[in-house]
Amino acid sequence: MDVVMRIEQTLDGALSEAEGAGAPPGLAAAMRHAVFPGGARIRPRLCLAVARACGAEDFSAAAATAASIELLHCASLVHDDLPCFDDAPVRRGKPSVHRAFGEPLAVLAGDALIVLAFETLARHAAACPERLATLLLCVGRSVGMPFGIVAGQAWESEPRVDLARYHRAKTGALFAAATVGGAAAAGVESAPWRCLGEKIGEAFQVADDIRDVAGDPDELGKPVGRDAALGRMSAARELGIDGALDRLDLLIGEAAESIPRCPGAAELRALIRLEAQRFLPKELVRVAA
Repeated sequence: MDVVMRIEQTLDGALSEAEGAGAPPGLAAAMRHAVFPGGARIRPRLCLAVARACGAEDFSAAAATAASIELLHCASLVHDDLPCFDDAPVRRGKPSVHRAFGEPLAVLAGDALIVLAFETLARHAAACPERLATLLLCVGRSVGMPFGIVAGQAWESEPRVDLARYHRAKTGALFAAATVGGAAAAGVESAPWRCLGEKIGEAFQVADDIRDVAGDPDELGKPVGRDAALGRMSAARELGIDGALDRLDLLIGEAAESIPRCPGAAELRALIRLEAQRFLPKELVRVAA
């Protein structure tokens, strides 16, 4: 089955479980609005790519892990867009959840998606009980304290913070969960895969900072210039566009070289370099390549 199709089917199945008889219809609609249509699904695709590179034959645990990570990512976007944080009116080219459904339902939709992520992982990875505890711990650590996406969001409220530490928590944590989780789902030692996820996550955040300065809001499906407007830390603001592009090149190179020995290492390395070109506005790709 096509990777993207498998991800979409797993996500749709998870939302359908949440929309069962007796569910509050407004909340159910807000949750689906947050997940579909999706973005690039970079994190779940990375999770499945790592599982494949590690030689996985049964992808049920990997697909469950990938879907849980994407649900957590969607939840983080719902909360990130709230008036108390970014107050973003648009996400993925349509009204953000709090603009479409109101702030109370947006808060609850984000909360419910977090719970649904763990329900989905537990339900679909139950066929591999010997791996389930490792997967739950891997995904849980990527969300909470001290180094998960909640911690990353909290750093924005601190007076001073190291940019790399902020990026590692806010963005790198879910990418690390994708690589570690993909390896764990394939039944191989997962710890060596953390560096790859952290490097890709930091690279993605640097690229996102560049897009916030030089991107097209219609192409991105969200407003630009938010980092400057909110006085938020940004690689593009700290290093300049050229410096941020150099940093992105360095991180992608380090990510490719950090791939542990595995049957599909060469294919995964090529995929990472190809995906990196999608991170940037088209007019900057030739500069960063």
